[in-house]
Amino acid sequence: MRLKDKVGIVTAAASGMGRAGVLRFAREGARVAVVDLDATKAQQVVDEIVASGGQAIALAGDLTDEAFARGIVGETVARFGGLDFLWAHAGHPGPAAIEGLDLADFDFAVNLNVRSVLASVIEAIPVMRERGGGSILFTASTSGLVGSPFSPVYSAAKFGLVGLARSLAKRYGRDNIRVNALCPGTTDTPMLRVFVARPDNPATQGQDPEELVRNRGASNPLGRMGKPEEMANAALFLLSDEASFVTGASLAVDGGSTS
Repeated sequence: MRLKDKVGIVTAAASGMGRAGVLRFAREGARVAVVDLDATKAQQVVDEIVASGGQAIALAGDLTDEAFARGIVGETVARFGGLDFLWAHAGHPGPAAIEGLDLADFDFAVNLNVRSVLASVIEAIPVMRERGGGSILFTASTSGLVGSPFSPVYSAAKFGLVGLARSLAKRYGRDNIRVNALCPGTTDTPMLRVFVARPDNPATQGQDPEELVRNRGASNPLGRMGKPEEMANAALFLLSDEASFVTGASLAVDGGSTS
C-alpha cells in the first residue's frame, strides 16, 4: 500500500475530488482526517472508510475561521500521533465580474482559497519537521497556470497557490518537506456546476449548467471532462513517497487543455 502507516488531512473531503482522494488514501493504508463544512457528509465519508476497515475522523467547520483552519492539524495529531501529508483542497470559484465587484466577495474567495491554506500550513510545517518530513499539496487549477477571463479573482488566488507551493518547496526542502500544486482542468464535480453557472457571468447567463459542463469537457484535446478519481490518482502520487524527488511542481491534470 502506497500510504501505509501515513497520517493525512484532506480538506473539502466530503464530495468531489476531495472525497475521491480521501477514500483512495484510506485504501492505500493512510489514517485520514476528513475535513469539510458539512458535518453530516464528512461523517458519512468516515463511516464508509471505517466500514472498509480503514481509520478516519471527521472534522467539521469553516476553514475561513482561522482557529479552525489551524486547529485541524492539532486534532489530527492528537488522534493519530503525527502528520505526514496535507492536501489543502478546499476552494471557492469567487465572483466572475470585475466591474461592480463587491470586495467582500473578493475577500471571501481569497480567504478560503489562500489564507485558510496558509493557516493550516503554519501548523503542519513544525509537526512534519519533527516527524522527519512530509508532503503538502495545494489544489490550484489550470486557472493558476493560464489566466481566466471569466474568473479573474479565482485565477489570481490559484496563481497565488502555485507561487506559494514553489516558494515553500525551496524554503523547506532541507527539512524533507515537499510542497506541490495540483492543477485540475474541467472535472465532473458539484463545484463545477457552481463555477459555470455563476449569476454574475454574462457569458453563461440563461444557459443550462449541464450543457455548459459538457461543452467545457468537449473542448479539450481528450474530448471529455476529468473524473474526481483521476484527480485523486494524481494527488496520491504527489503525496506518496513515489514522488520523493518532486517538489515545487505544478501538475496540470486537464486532458491537455493547457498543452
